[in-house]
Parts: sequence; structure tokens; C-alpha cells
Amino acid sequence: MKPRSHEPIFWSLFGGGGMLAALVGPILVLIVGLLVPMGMGFGPDAMGYEQMRALLGHPLVGFGLAILIALFFFHAAHRILHTLHDLGVHATPRLKQICYGSAVGGSALAVLVALVLVVRA
Repeated sequence: MKPRSHEPIFWSLFGGGGMLAALVGPILVLIVGLLVPMGMGFGPDAMGYEQMRALLGHPLVGFGLAILIALFFFHAAHRILHTLHDLGVHATPRLKQICYGSAVGGSALAVLVALVLVVRA
């Protein structure tokens, strides 16, 4: 009997991260990178420390952003792994551990930062 593969789990994380990167990423770049610095549609202190601290201190926003970042990490890990395969570097179990382990570590760090921000709010 052939053992089950964990590949569908990683493909679903890749797909979720890719969808969010395509839908939410450009909006974040537009707002944070263009509209706020140019003062369009937002107050002069829209990205001030107090406002961001209050926003990220809300549990839904903090953990929602942590989940978004985690899916971005898994999307990047999966894309890097398959790009390396396309370049001729075969996906050994050690390489998979490095790629997905980095995604797990980054995701854990994002959740930890969100937890700290929520608790200290």
C-alpha cells in the first residue's frame, strides 16, 4: 500500500497564499505605499504609531494579518521549492524541510507578534 502524501496540504496553502497575494497584496501596496504617503483619502496621521497600535491591537485584525502573512510565507516556500526543481535542483526531503520549515517558522513568528500586540493593547 502506497503511503499518503502531504502534498495536497501544501498545494492548498500555496493556492490560498497565491489568491490572497493576488487580491490583497496590490491593495496593501496601493494604500500603504502610495495613497497614505501622498495624503490622498486618509488623514495626515493615518499611519501614525498610535493608530497602527490601536488597529493591530484588535484581535481580529492582528490575527487576520498573521494568517495573511502565514499564507504568504507558505506560498513563497512552495514557489521557491518548485522553482528550484525547474532549475534542476531536485526536491530532497532536506530541501523540503528547509523551505516549509522556514514558512512554519515565519508563520509562528507572525502569530507570536500578533499575540504580543493583542495582549499589550
